[in-house]
Amino acid sequence: MVAEKKASTSSHKSQILSHLLCTMAPTPYPLIDSDPHASRVMRYMRPGDYATWAGYTAGAPAALWAWERIDRTGFRMRPVYYVGAWLGFSAGFLIAYSRSSMRFWGWTENAREEARDLEELSQRAREGKPLYGESDQPMWVQGAAHRNSQYSQLKFSLFPMLNLVHHPYHGTNPAKYGVQAEPDVLQNEEGLQPGEILQRRLDLKNAFKQDAEKPKDA
Repeated sequence: MVAEKKASTSSHKSQILSHLLCTMAPTPYPLIDSDPHASRVMRYMRPGDYATWAGYTAGAPAALWAWERIDRTGFRMRPVYYVGAWLGFSAGFLIAYSRSSMRFWGWTENAREEARDLEELSQRAREGKPLYGESDQPMWVQGAAHRNSQYSQLKFSLFPMLNLVHHPYHGTNPAKYGVQAEPDVLQNEEGLQPGEILQRRLDLKNAFKQDAEKPKDA
């Protein structure tokens, strides 16, 4: 009985996974990098991102100044303005960073970034350099850094975390840059990229949760 139950559960998992692999929708724009290094995210920022950053930096103390003019407190406001400018600067940076990251993920229009990425990484491939930079960290550290930082921009409100480790896990095929071979760690035994592996696990977990919540027939 136990063996039959385990076999049924395993078969059910396989069916769900196969369904997910076939139905997962692609991003609306080409995926450039599922976990870009912080330096790349900042270098690829557009003027609009910098304008957003500057707007929040100036807007926070300006709002405090206007508020004080409307309803005077009589306090010494200069320190408050400094704090407001710092908060605006920090918030503006995180928002600009998220905007740039979404273009790397293919969530928003990214033709400019795609062309620049292809040119930049193809040049590194021609020079025989690692596509995504060199790291003296062991592979398990690089893998842990990737798992922690991938899509971490979606949780900036909870805990700001940037990718500061060079690693080979970026969810794209290096062959498009002219690289014929990459380390085997880029894929698992099913040929999935690390970013796809994490997404499949999340989708599988949600599928099991939904299946468990369905009412059972009496």
